[in-house]
Amino acid sequence: MGCKISIAMGLAVGACMAAASHAEAAGQFVGVAAYYSKDYSGRTASGERYDPKKFTCAHRTLPFGTRVHVTDPRSHRSVDVVVNDRGPFTKGRVIDLSLAAASALGMTNRGLIKVVATVE
Repeated sequence: MGCKISIAMGLAVGACMAAASHAEAAGQFVGVAAYYSKDYSGRTASGERYDPKKFTCAHRTLPFGTRVHVTDPRSHRSVDVVVNDRGPFTKGRVIDLSLAAASALGMTNRGLIKVVATVE
């Protein structure tokens, strides 16, 4: 996604944010995915206990319970996950996947990967 650079920085940022929101509202977003550590335990923002065997994810704004189809364009593997947590809180990342989802995508040996995600 490109942004036009403007003399007024606030306008340039606003234009980028509007484009990002529109892309997500349209049902698809692209970016870097990470996954929960195998040692992570605790509750998610929805109140559920994190289960590394379930196909779940964290997203900053999508409502809890939203189903997201996540595809690795490099391997063409894909998974369906359900939003039950908030995050990622690291700049440049768009989604955090459970260990089960990351394993199914084959990303646990690769670390961070670029994904295409479609809101269902």
